[in-house]
Formats: sequence, structure tokens, C-alpha cells
Amino acid sequence: MLDSTDKRILEELAKNGRLSMKKLGEQVHLSGQAAANRVAKLEEDHMIEGYTIRQNYNKTGLAVHSFITILTRSFDHQPFFSFLDTQRPYIINRFKTSGEGCYLLECRFPSNEELDTFLASLTRYVNYRLSMVISEV
Repeated sequence: MLDSTDKRILEELAKNGRLSMKKLGEQVHLSGQAAANRVAKLEEDHMIEGYTIRQNYNKTGLAVHSFITILTRSFDHQPFFSFLDTQRPYIINRFKTSGEGCYLLECRFPSNEELDTFLASLTRYVNYRLSMVISEV
């Protein structure tokens, strides 16, 4: 079970995964060594599964942001999954869902033309519903 200090550590690392243990300790009122020990325990217990970056997609050339609800046509989803594996640069997140669709893809594309090409290929495997992101709020 997480105590309040562990929760604060997770919050601080979520904001900045490159935070030094000394600085993290200052943020959560521990010594740097005590913070490092806590982080090691959180990693060991799989509370922290890894570290990542937040990418500025507009600056890295993937400005077209979309969510694609997947509606499968058959019970064999493996061809669809194999197709997705070939499209990794565009797919940010893949979720299995309940409700109107079976899966939800969060995608980023360099242009509407690339999105259109992706969707044309996608229709060989599934039906879809497209939602385009206008802006973050």
C-alpha cells in the first residue's frame, strides 16, 4: 500500500522523471538517499514500471492528432494487430474498450494525407470512426 510520501514521489516523478534524488528528496521532505531507497522500492514493487518523456508532437512533425474507434468485422483480430504493428510510428496508444467500439487508437500523423493513407489501409481489416483533435483544453 502506498503512503502519502510514496504518492508524492510518484507525483513528482510524473512531472519530471529526470529529477535528481537529492532534489526529489527536497520536494518530499526526505534526504536524497531516503528518496532513492523509496524509488528503488517502488520500482521493485512495479509501482514504477519505467520512465519516459513527453514529446512535443508539433515540433517533431506529428501535428495531426486523432482518435480512431475500431469496429471489428470478424472474430479473428490477428490480421488487424499485425497491421498495427507495422504502423507503430503513428500509434501513440492502443486500448481495448467496451461500448460502441472494440478498440481505441490514439494516433499522430505528419499530415492529413498520411492519415488518409493509414485509414485506407485500415479498412482492409476493420471499420472505424474517426475523431480529430482540434486543441487540448
